[in-house]
Amino acid sequence: MNAAQDFSPRWQQLARASTLPLALLVAWQLWALSLPAGSPAPAPLKVLQSLVELVANGGLLMALAQSLGRVATGFAVALVLGTALGALMGSSRAVRESLDPLVESFRPIAPMAILPIAILWFGTGTPSALAIVTYAAFFPVLVNTVHGVSRVERKLVLAAQTMGMGRLTILTRVILPGALPGILLGARLAMGVAWTAIIAAELAVGAKSGGGGSGGIGQMMFVFYAYNIDLNAIVV
Repeated sequence: MNAAQDFSPRWQQLARASTLPLALLVAWQLWALSLPAGSPAPAPLKVLQSLVELVANGGLLMALAQSLGRVATGFAVALVLGTALGALMGSSRAVRESLDPLVESFRPIAPMAILPIAILWFGTGTPSALAIVTYAAFFPVLVNTVHGVSRVERKLVLAAQTMGMGRLTILTRVILPGALPGILLGARLAMGVAWTAIIAAELAVGAKSGGGGSGGIGQMMFVFYAYNIDLNAIVV
């Protein structure tokens, strides 16, 4: 009986959550039906048809695999570098005071602002996209790691020193576990930023290379925009 009572509110919550999106989809479809025949405007049913075609021919899955691979690689590099540097800055005041001006000088610069430099250095392929993703994901990890490490209880560090632990052991056994919530928060933010950055980077790289560069979801969108003018595929 209790299970049934719990199940009913869940369905009610799902119904409430889906009512507005479904209503918007219906309104969108009705609006599309009112347009003249042959209109390029996207419509839900056309988007669904385009989705089926893109999955069937393998183009969408291949582009997704390329983009996700770049996101995972760039994110992993940013996570390692950001965590290591953040741990040093958070645990050493001298290191933090030395590096903080440099970090705060680069952190406000949008990832897309360095795209021309990345293209000049790495070309229009995967390395440029990876550089943008790594740059975008690095700072959320770094800043949150520094914050997490700096908030570790000083008493824990002193207790570890009293027991004769070395500096590296204290860092790996006391400071980093204590800073783990901040590190995970930075990683979560970094993953979101990395996914945003890869789409923008692939779009721009596709434009710079005339549609023949890095591939991925972003460049697929560019091809549909610049060559095919297929708005339904862009929505997909």
